[in-house]
Amino acid sequence: MADHHQLSNFIWQVADLLRGPYRPPQYERVMLPLTVLRRFDCVLAPTKAKVLQAYTSKWRHKTETEQDFILNNIAGQRFHNHSEFSFEGTDDGSGKRKGGLKGDPDNIDRHLINYINGFSKNIRDIFDFFDFSKEIEQMRIHNILYLVVSKFCEIDLHPDSLDNIQMGLLFEDLIRRFNEEANETAGDHFTPREVIRLMVDLLFDPDDAVLTQPVICKMLDPTCGTGGMLAEAQNHLRENNAKAKLYVFGQDFNPRAYAIAASDLLLKENYNSDIRFGDTLIDDQFPDDRFDYLIANPPFGVDWKKQQSEVKKEHDRYGFAGRFGAGLPRVNDGSLLFLQHMVSKFELVDPEGKKNGSRLAIVFNGSPLFTGGAGSGESEIRKWIIENDWLEAIVALPEQMFYNTGIGTYIWVVTNRKQADRKGKVQLIDGRELWQPMRRSLGNKRRYMGEADIASVVQEYGRFAETKISKIFDNEDFGYNRVPIERPLRLLYEMTLERKSNFLDRASHLLDDVQVIDKKLGREPRTDWNEFDELLKQLLGQRESKWTAAERKFFRETFTVVEPEAEPVIAKERKAKKEPNARVWGWFPVGDGKWERLYEADTKLRDYENVELKDEVVRYFLAEVEPHVADAWADGEKIRSAYEINFNRYFYEYQPPRPLAEIDADLREMEEQILHLLREVIG
Repeated sequence: MADHHQLSNFIWQVADLLRGPYRPPQYERVMLPLTVLRRFDCVLAPTKAKVLQAYTSKWRHKTETEQDFILNNIAGQRFHNHSEFSFEGTDDGSGKRKGGLKGDPDNIDRHLINYINGFSKNIRDIFDFFDFSKEIEQMRIHNILYLVVSKFCEIDLHPDSLDNIQMGLLFEDLIRRFNEEANETAGDHFTPREVIRLMVDLLFDPDDAVLTQPVICKMLDPTCGTGGMLAEAQNHLRENNAKAKLYVFGQDFNPRAYAIAASDLLLKENYNSDIRFGDTLIDDQFPDDRFDYLIANPPFGVDWKKQQSEVKKEHDRYGFAGRFGAGLPRVNDGSLLFLQHMVSKFELVDPEGKKNGSRLAIVFNGSPLFTGGAGSGESEIRKWIIENDWLEAIVALPEQMFYNTGIGTYIWVVTNRKQADRKGKVQLIDGRELWQPMRRSLGNKRRYMGEADIASVVQEYGRFAETKISKIFDNEDFGYNRVPIERPLRLLYEMTLERKSNFLDRASHLLDDVQVIDKKLGREPRTDWNEFDELLKQLLGQRESKWTAAERKFFRETFTVVEPEAEPVIAKERKAKKEPNARVWGWFPVGDGKWERLYEADTKLRDYENVELKDEVVRYFLAEVEPHVADAWADGEKIRSAYEINFNRYFYEYQPPRPLAEIDADLREMEEQILHLLREVIG
């Protein structure tokens, strides 16, 4: 049986024929579709003559649906080809082969297109997404089409020579190599293999049944790209438990990436799995499905403006009955939308109904950990995940691990079936120093995680204990209450000609009232607005003048200024209720304590305090706020809880500064070196 590494190297060498008309990052546009074609050609070769006979004698004029159903059955596959052409031609019964693509070099472009159009609809659809006719024309123009096709005719990809597993490994190896060649653009649809291995290990680690029993599981990748994560998950499970079956499902909106992923499934005859084309955020291709495992590497920091209208409509209309009920992040990063989408695909936990819940692993940059304050979409999504006790672990990866970015990245493990000892807990693992240098950089990728590095992280995860790189927290440790701290509004009233003119410009119909106010209440500055306001009400009552609320508000805005030494403006008064901690919430005792006052807040003096969820707001206020600001209070009605995960803070290690004597010694040594160099220059 052929070795997939040797075949991969041969195909890689064939790609050199493209040099010139194509740049190396573009080689995959030709080589991957041709590899798919050659495999399909080899798979269909034993039944090609029967399919051609049936097509020409009976089924040529039937509908496409009828043709596909019958001819697929004759081919014994989920696809067929009824074109007269193939890579090596078909035996005509006399020992001669007809219809070989190499037989007519001058017309090979038309014959190759005819061959592709002879496939059943499911294969033609894939090649439409490859946009391969464009590449055929490009190669024809540069006179390399015949050479490339001839080389592929020499490659034996028949199932007797290369079984489905080896074929899958060959195709995955080609995908990896071509994507690595693309460097910066590779990250859009390709995740480094070692990152996938780590994610898969973390997903399967608690599930002994999956790794030991003949079970059937389903996995979804809603941003599957070329299908690398799904393929790696299947490979991992096959290596550890050949009796288990993992059916994989994916969706992607990049046409070429979708075509590669869909081809990969067909090449492996993975018929219980499915890859579909579409934008996951607005065109969910698996709306009613639930999955045992979910895995994804959504694009980092990519905006969702194009999808905003539809996503917001779903959020507003369906709430938690839809996919985005927890909240909407800012429009410049849609990562957390994909997380919500994946959680909506969780299987329920119902042992009696043989439903065991779900686990997901997703790669994020640092932004979803802490972006957005209390009440923001990001914070509300984090709150929803953590308060439902779904966040199990977060692993910090080394920097410079991805092809298109060198920033720090994190794997989130989220599940609705935590083990008993993990309930109410979140594990943080710092794997940022577990890496090996690349021999040569691939775009921004300069590091990789070796087998030992991956094993270290998985062991820390499985051990679930406090170590130098593993920390265990309660869910509440990441939460805090954002408490508005208010100060009273203090106003100084004074009637001046300028203010009077400004007021009458907009309220000339109140001229008579203003003249009386000016005359009766005078122009002396008043530092107690409460007293003046009472006099104003009495005066207007005597004149039977009824001002609207807007007019009264405009009067106060015009004739007062904020004065720190003035009396606080009273908003409400009530009989003392002797409620505990009423003072904390803004009710100040008056006189002998029989009455309480709530003052109007000065919004310009408003401040906020972040109080840990495990702490009490009252205790914090009395200890940290009131001693420093005697007239402040906490607005209990506007307290908002929020969550953020400051990874660096939890793993920060204090490094004491060097002793001054040591620094002085270094400086003196440097001075001596400089003087020595100067003496050599000046002689």
